Amino acid sequence: MGAFTPANIAVFVVLVAAALFLDLAAHRQDRPIAMRDAALWSLFWVLLSLGFAAYIGLSHGRSQGMLFVAGYFLEKSLSVDNLFVFIAIFVSFSIQAELQHRVLYYGILGAIVMRLIFVGLGGSLIALLGKGFLALCGVFVLWTAWKMWRQSREEAREQKDYSNHWAVRLTRRFFPVCPQLAGHAFLVRRDGVLMATPLLLCLVVIEFADVLFAFDSVPAIFALFTGLEDSLDIPTQTFLVYTSNIFAILGLRSLYFLLAAANRFLRHLEKSVIAILVFIGLKMLAGVAEVVHVPAEVNLFIVLGLLSVGVFASLARPGPKAQ
Repeated sequence: MGAFTPANIAVFVVLVAAALFLDLAAHRQDRPIAMRDAALWSLFWVLLSLGFAAYIGLSHGRSQGMLFVAGYFLEKSLSVDNLFVFIAIFVSFSIQAELQHRVLYYGILGAIVMRLIFVGLGGSLIALLGKGFLALCGVFVLWTAWKMWRQSREEAREQKDYSNHWAVRLTRRFFPVCPQLAGHAFLVRRDGVLMATPLLLCLVVIEFADVLFAFDSVPAIFALFTGLEDSLDIPTQTFLVYTSNIFAILGLRSLYFLLAAANRFLRHLEKSVIAILVFIGLKMLAGVAEVVHVPAEVNLFIVLGLLSVGVFASLARPGPKAQ
């Protein structure tokens, strides 16, 4: 099939803008997100993403639609650990549940822009450096898997204090800091001086955390699309990587509130994520070496299959964390 057209891009932009507006309109009140509400919104975001995947499949072929779904679920799976970091950040700044959705909403808006930069840069480096950069991405993905495996073997992870994060210190160079929250305001004027509230500091740390997460997830999804039976051109790869990233990110707020309540029941999901990264890293290196070419359907089934194993294992053998 041909490359993606301006009409395809317009459909994506309109869908994302409409969904964000709907989400903002539905959560105007500063109140905690109930688990039932979070579950319904999570279902909405998944169905919207699968609807866009169907649109890609109809307009550009079943293979590319399935690649989008594989990239989407890979980004979702990589986001699980990141959401636990968000929980720690909110604790550090003492942000109550009723304000967390507001912070995450604007954090997602920033992530949409930052992911566009990362994905565009990744596509440019692939076009410029070719197989050398792809091989580097494969090694980086394997290193990410090893890092996650090493961390998972630690008996107890320290609860980090993000209130003195370097991003906070950087923000204080530009704005004096108000020690108290001022409702849901990010900035407040006191005695004629514009001051940053703890809510803004929390948002800044979350934005910088997402930049670090992008270093893991963007190469991993580019790696997923490498070494396929039907090779994709760079613009097509870039479009699929970015759109699958954004649709996965759009549902993170709802997923966050679900995981905040149920994270202790998903103790084996991290092992599935590690296995997925190992598969992708090895597949990418094999593709660069032209040893094997993997069909898009196989990518999707392996990613979904490994995720399913982690979920079912967590439900079947919850272990001490779920007691």
